[in-house]
Amino acid sequence: MTEAVIFLFKSILGIFSLSFLLRFYLQVVRATPHNPLSVFVVAITDFAAVPTRRFVPSWRGYDLSALLLALMTETLLLSMVFILNGMDLQTSTFSTILAIICLSLVSLVKMFVYIIIIVTFAQAILSWVNPYSPVMSLLVTMSSPFLDFFRRRFKPVGGVDLSPLFLLILCQLILVWPINTAHNAILLALSMP
Repeated sequence: MTEAVIFLFKSILGIFSLSFLLRFYLQVVRATPHNPLSVFVVAITDFAAVPTRRFVPSWRGYDLSALLLALMTETLLLSMVFILNGMDLQTSTFSTILAIICLSLVSLVKMFVYIIIIVTFAQAILSWVNPYSPVMSLLVTMSSPFLDFFRRRFKPVGGVDLSPLFLLILCQLILVWPINTAHNAILLALSMP
């Protein structure tokens, strides 16, 4: 029964933390607000983002309320998972709460890397199958800040742009080493009495 409840919390709150993170990222890359993904993300996050915007100021034109809501949702999700697994958060120390917030930050970074992987992979496949698809402009907007780094350093080989391959390899390395190491270190700190 506990696994089912944990799955339910992860499904519902995971969708919201992903949506808040996407809302912030789509604003950062200046994606058009009329594409289907932006319309969907705004529709399911407006209920919390609009009121939060009154208390959380923007920074350099970026709506930090969506980022804060993503962190709060992920922290709530992890707290619920720990409570359902038997951790008593009412008597937890400040360091335990800080560790859960840090674990939430690591989870958001991991989620962001997965967004980049999915967008880059979808763009690479779509560029071969249907480069004139309407969704291609959104994918290009979302991935170009990262792909341009490699495109400036590596020229196409035989007319093939290898920058998506380099970006995917870098994302996998980031997931394997710093993110996984930080995640395991925080979990180890949480398990210590």
